[in-house]
Amino acid sequence: MKVRDIMTKEVATLDINDELSLANDIMRLGRIRHLPVVDGTRLAGIISERDLFRSSLAQALGYGTKATRDIMKTLRIKDVMVAAVVTVLPDARLCDAVRLMLQKKIGCLPVVEDNRLVGLITETDILTQYLKDCASED
Repeated sequence: MKVRDIMTKEVATLDINDELSLANDIMRLGRIRHLPVVDGTRLAGIISERDLFRSSLAQALGYGTKATRDIMKTLRIKDVMVAAVVTVLPDARLCDAVRLMLQKKIGCLPVVEDNRLVGLITETDILTQYLKDCASED
């Protein structure tokens, strides 16, 4: 099985110049844990819930929700994103993608072709496929 067979093709993305508060809203409302960051059509980075937690230090320091949101509005995605993104090709074998995720201890892999984001594969995608495979064996 190939990555392209189970990857999510319609991926929510952020622009490098978007406000951090937008990432927070999309993740919270969409129940999304990872958002690829693009600069035009080029994948520029990724931001995860973990990055948001680190960035919302204001909340940990005792500021209220509104103050934290105000601070998040002053930060840009490019200021907190992870720029060194581990990616995978759509024709990579699924087992190789899983191995890479385990080795790097990451929860998703942006799927890139010709420096262009074409999808995303997550732990949830892999577990869903595993469950389908198990059901077909019964």
